[in-house]
Amino acid sequence: MPSAYQTSLTAQLLDLIDVKPSHLDRMGASLHLLDWLGCALAGSVTKTGRAMALTAGAIGHPLSPENRSVGEVAFALGGFGSLLEMDDVHRNAILHPGPVIWPAVIACATTENSDRSLDAALRGYEAMIRLGKSVGQSHYAHFHNTSTCGGLGSAVAAAWMFGLDREKTQWAMAHALSTSGGLWECRNEAGATKHLHVAEAARRGVQAALAAQSGIAGPLRILEGAQGFYAGLAPDGSSKILLDGPLWALSETSFKPWPACRHAHATIDAALILRDMGLGRPERIVIETYADAVLFCDRPNPVDPEAARFSLQYAVAVALMDGPPTLEAFEADALEKSNYKSIQKICEVEEDKALTAAYPAHFGARLRMTVAGTETVVHVPDAWGDTENPMSAAAVVDKFKMLAGWARVDPVALQKAAFDIDTGAFELRGLLAALPAPQHKEK
Repeated sequence: MPSAYQTSLTAQLLDLIDVKPSHLDRMGASLHLLDWLGCALAGSVTKTGRAMALTAGAIGHPLSPENRSVGEVAFALGGFGSLLEMDDVHRNAILHPGPVIWPAVIACATTENSDRSLDAALRGYEAMIRLGKSVGQSHYAHFHNTSTCGGLGSAVAAAWMFGLDREKTQWAMAHALSTSGGLWECRNEAGATKHLHVAEAARRGVQAALAAQSGIAGPLRILEGAQGFYAGLAPDGSSKILLDGPLWALSETSFKPWPACRHAHATIDAALILRDMGLGRPERIVIETYADAVLFCDRPNPVDPEAARFSLQYAVAVALMDGPPTLEAFEADALEKSNYKSIQKICEVEEDKALTAAYPAHFGARLRMTVAGTETVVHVPDAWGDTENPMSAAAVVDKFKMLAGWARVDPVALQKAAFDIDTGAFELRGLLAALPAPQHKEK
């Protein structure tokens, strides 16, 4: 009779991802590594980033992995990549894999295993995204998918970096899933708990792999068991979806050009189109979008940068007044600008049932702007950076350079290391350790 090592959902998932990625797949992973790195560099010099660094025991540069255990490195690096809301995103899974997977990979990198980094990341992305796609809408209503599903991804990536056998890899997956969490109440009140979710997901998977490596066994039917992950956290989840579809999900993962919640990006894109039309001063603006965008981002009067990054009204004001949104536009001193306030006041937010029906396969928005009594309508079905509306590799590299510049870090050596398929992760670990502590005021 086949054992649970062969028939459990974790076993079937491992069977599915036990495929050698192509050179093109690895190069795609390198681009996502560079994207995460830029986000983490810029996030590390924010006020919240510095607080996260102190939480992780930083001494020099916030991103330096010196003098920490492997799990602590994953936690430290995991605290920065999501802070400016520019981290990569998978739409159907509704989660952000980059700031979880890359910290785990870099934390585990050594001179002996660095050539496994991109393969490990591809598998980590795959496991995390497949679980996110499978958990169902009721799960996302209460749980932060990046947190609950991220531990599985970081465990798979770490297990691959450590070279764990099949049995111990399943144990690692079980440990990470058994300790899952990440409640959405954090988005209803001020604070940065959401970003601690990300750091903890990176750490949780690495610690799970270390536990398995040490011989600590885990429940093999952690996903499908009577008291397992699906039963407890995702009762309308689907194991069929977990195991469906082609490899590799990293290629379906979107880049984010703007420093705002992804739910606001299509709205920003539509506002930029309207700005380019040169129609004049608007009298009324109606923002039509899907239900989750309304739920997360209908914030007419954000009072801090975090809230501004989750405000459709503020995002429209920035895009209409100043063009492509910059990091500076979402800093505290920009929130009281009178020209932004005047636009925010005339914005109305409405759910569009058709856009909700198309979500999460499509993160769409429609803007209706009235100028001199005439309404102009712009519909953006897919935000810039999605597979239907992709950012070029050059645009992603430009984004990285912009973010590194924001952090006042020379991007050249870091960019080169990110694209070194054989030694990149370990090189990056060394380069991050050598960064000097920031000498400028935290942003």
